[in-house]
Amino acid sequence: MGETLWPLDRYGIVHRATALAAGISERRLAAAVHSGELIVVARGMAIPAHLLVGRIDAGRIIYRYRCIAAAIGAGRPVLSHESAAVVHGMQLLYPEQRYVHVTNGRDGGGSTRSQRIIHSGLLDDDDVVEVGGLLVTSLERTALDLALKTQNLPQALAAFDTALRNGGDAEDFERRLRASRHGIALARHAFAFADGDSESPGESWSRAQMIEADHPLPELQVEYTLESGRTARCDFGRDGLFVGEFDGMIKYQREMRDGEDVEDVVIREKLREDQLRDLGLDVGRWIWDDLRAKTMIPKLEKRYDRLGIRY
Repeated sequence: MGETLWPLDRYGIVHRATALAAGISERRLAAAVHSGELIVVARGMAIPAHLLVGRIDAGRIIYRYRCIAAAIGAGRPVLSHESAAVVHGMQLLYPEQRYVHVTNGRDGGGSTRSQRIIHSGLLDDDDVVEVGGLLVTSLERTALDLALKTQNLPQALAAFDTALRNGGDAEDFERRLRASRHGIALARHAFAFADGDSESPGESWSRAQMIEADHPLPELQVEYTLESGRTARCDFGRDGLFVGEFDGMIKYQREMRDGEDVEDVVIREKLREDQLRDLGLDVGRWIWDDLRAKTMIPKLEKRYDRLGIRY
């Protein structure tokens, strides 16, 4: 069987009706789904599996397509919460991606279906924007909805951080946070520490644990000129004595050059770390397991004690 040239819409989705009109048989479509060549994202819609080759964030990509499929479906619903976030390109901490989330624009009528959660809630004109032809809640409304929903400092902080990093308006946030709503206290607390210079959910969670431990917050994205002449940018810095790095696989993948694998990035990072130490800096690293097990703070405090850094 030769390779099929699947007809794609502007989003990269194969529609059953379009494929049939292009002369592709029902049998061929069914075989492609059965073999995994096509991945179903909604009734009558699928994506070619080759889009996921080599991606460690395949689950997020599939979820994004599920949300797009819902947004271009009947009635053009307004995506919200995690679904709006994935369309905006926001990076969240442990997002709920079992369901497509939409907001109905009314005081009532919310419901949970097998694959969709319909949230009740009024939508003002500035609450809804169009992204690539899709109706979604604005960055500011999306981050606030997520913070109110989660009631969890790390997740709320990650939502605000990524919204600011993606161009969210601080004054708009402050206006929205003045309203009295259930859960607003935690949202206000999280936003008080939000910073668009935080580049990943892991960095946001790291800062949330520092906040909960009453640690002074470090500088973000501090830069040093290495002996090689290269500029090293580090996730966190304290007192010109310590730099901290959160390591995640997405970060390593992002820093891979053409023809490299993760091992190459690790070796290059080791050489960079040695040059930072040559500048007299102490370098600490932590990973997801440290955040999950809450061992990051004790490890930091040991280093701070040795360096004479107050906390």
